[in-house]
Amino acid sequence: MTMIERPEVDLALSKARLRLWLRLLGVARLVESELRERLRGLESTLPRFDVMAALHRAPDGLKMTELSSVLRVSNGNVTGIVDRLEQEGLATRTPVEGDRRALLVRLTPAGVESFAVLAAHHEAWVNELLGDVTREEADHLNEQLQVVRHHLMHPETKA
Repeated sequence: MTMIERPEVDLALSKARLRLWLRLLGVARLVESELRERLRGLESTLPRFDVMAALHRAPDGLKMTELSSVLRVSNGNVTGIVDRLEQEGLATRTPVEGDRRALLVRLTPAGVESFAVLAAHHEAWVNELLGDVTREEADHLNEQLQVVRHHLMHPETKA
């Protein structure tokens, strides 16, 4: 096994960053698991919620490929969810003018209403799960995570 070259990083800082990553991952998994369980109680799933949320943010609709891109999943994953939403009257697919292969997906009025109910529950659950986090702590964590996100999305700007 060969040694991996690592840039000079303070060992304590390196370990702190590793602990931070593991803590972030652990907390995210705990919250996600709880949200999945609670959504099941409403006969929904987290992927379904995510698809509906993306469509709700795009009232003019999204092409299937755009929806997959927004959610960072394959077209196949999205197709099954959209199929079910369409069967339930919560979404529609319409051809895109000038592109015979593309379909535009939108929430129906019933889909908007259904999502509003899910979103209200989701927000209440997140507030409950993160109930010990103060406004100041939430703002500070958001700022710090935005810095990390920026560095990940724009590696060329790293010092």
